[in-house]
Amino acid sequence: MKLSQMYIPTLKEDPANADVVSHKLMLRSGMMRKLGSGIYTFLPLGQRVINKFQAIVKEEMNNSGAQEVLLPALQPAELWSESGRLENYGPELMRLNDRHEREFCLGPTHEEVITDLVRDEVRSYKDLPINLYQIQTKYRDEIRPRFGVLRSREFIMKDAYSFDIDEAGLEESYNDMYDAYERIFDRCGLEYRAVKADTGTIGGDDSHEFMVLADAGEDTVVYCDSCDYAANLELATAKVEAEKADEELEELELVDTPNSSTIAELMSELDLAAEKMIKAVLYENDEQVVLALVRGDYEVNEIKLSNLFDVVNIELAAEDKYEELDTVKGYTGPVNLDDVEVIADELVMKVVNGVTGANQREKHYLNVNPGRDFEVDQVADIRTVKEGETCPECGGTLEQTPGIEVGQVFKLGTKYSEALDATFLDENGKPQPLVMGCYGIGITRTIAAAIEQNHDDYGIKWPTALAPFTVHLLPLGGGDDVENKAQELYQTLNEAGVEVLLDDRNERAGVKFNDADLIGSPIRITIGSRSLSDGELEVKLRQSDEEMNIDADNSIAEIKELIANEIK
Repeated sequence: MKLSQMYIPTLKEDPANADVVSHKLMLRSGMMRKLGSGIYTFLPLGQRVINKFQAIVKEEMNNSGAQEVLLPALQPAELWSESGRLENYGPELMRLNDRHEREFCLGPTHEEVITDLVRDEVRSYKDLPINLYQIQTKYRDEIRPRFGVLRSREFIMKDAYSFDIDEAGLEESYNDMYDAYERIFDRCGLEYRAVKADTGTIGGDDSHEFMVLADAGEDTVVYCDSCDYAANLELATAKVEAEKADEELEELELVDTPNSSTIAELMSELDLAAEKMIKAVLYENDEQVVLALVRGDYEVNEIKLSNLFDVVNIELAAEDKYEELDTVKGYTGPVNLDDVEVIADELVMKVVNGVTGANQREKHYLNVNPGRDFEVDQVADIRTVKEGETCPECGGTLEQTPGIEVGQVFKLGTKYSEALDATFLDENGKPQPLVMGCYGIGITRTIAAAIEQNHDDYGIKWPTALAPFTVHLLPLGGGDDVENKAQELYQTLNEAGVEVLLDDRNERAGVKFNDADLIGSPIRITIGSRSLSDGELEVKLRQSDEEMNIDADNSIAEIKELIANEIK
């Protein structure tokens, strides 16, 4: 393509209200424009990248045996009521009514729709397994869209759904998709990790997220420095190594602690380490009130706590709950607190002569000991792990790094098939629920994540597999020799199947160089009168910033070799 004929409106300055690198560069390079909060129009350059990534995804999905379909974005609300998710999904579900006041939603995901399709078509175990996928726009009413397409209200996603006769079949389908995802992200040249993850509102028994490692990531990847263990911070665990201190149990003591409602204030007031503190946090769900206990140097992991009670959400208790339980926010503790279920983290049970709230304003108990001074209903891992803890699998050291979730695979089991009565007849002619898995990749999110991982101060540094153009030609200076060589090279590369962008604009060299760096094609070839008179072309590799000269007369062969090396 010739740049003079393309709609690529680049910007010199960072746009206002663009906070992360990918958002800035996608706007500055002319890939997209904002229509509304969390809603973007993709321009030709951005659409080329989307097409490149979708082609990789489709090829690997097809190779894995999945078959492409296209499901409606507009979904009847009664289908979501049937699955039980119409209310459980929460306010992110975009709802609307038609002229007859029938309720619909715009699909954030398609478990209900695909299950409805298959339950009407699949009759026998002989029809299974099957795996159906689509690439489609999804909708989520984000409370605060931000970071461009990393968290938007409308986005492109690939979602696949497998149907099997049993758990063994699901395991095979799950592994096939897991392997396909690794091939997809490997081909894109991304640094990523597959980590154990929470199933969230999708549900199911097991899940892995694929995280692109980047500073802008809203998630945290916990990984071991010695083995393959990796998990989202929401689910990460650590080996409990703390031993109960060998000290005499002291008598429980009530003390005044004015203006000490936080752990930090309490540490200063009592001159004790956080490891001596028992932090008590009051939570509630629709069915019960829970007091979660963690050691003072940790935080309660609300995802782990929710999973413990098998609820989608568990919230901090409202103010009236404190009054109802005769306690005080900031001074709550498990000693003499009735009508509440007490869940203690494993490390809390190792505390000897600890400190906790006394359920009275500005008062705490000293020398608190679990089992003697209060009873625990359940001991469980409910803390958020910290960097430097011990790996639960090999004893190595846990480290943390930011990550951007770009894909997730789930073992759904029979969650949706049972709710929607999707069955098949087994070998004995008896109806059995379909065993399901689902597998998503954020198309637009992965593109943004690739930019977060591949950029510098001047612009994007595209991996070759995702680049809108592989080669960017920059003829500089006047003269027929430069113009003729540029046109010759442009035509020959096109005929060779190389995606090339020719900057044929009548612009200064500085403008052309800046736009080339901003757009980020892997190979930039500069054709200038001085180098051409020496029989050479100037080449710059965008990823490595390596510069070299190549023979002008043998340029095609050398360029093809460079492309092959860049793809590797």
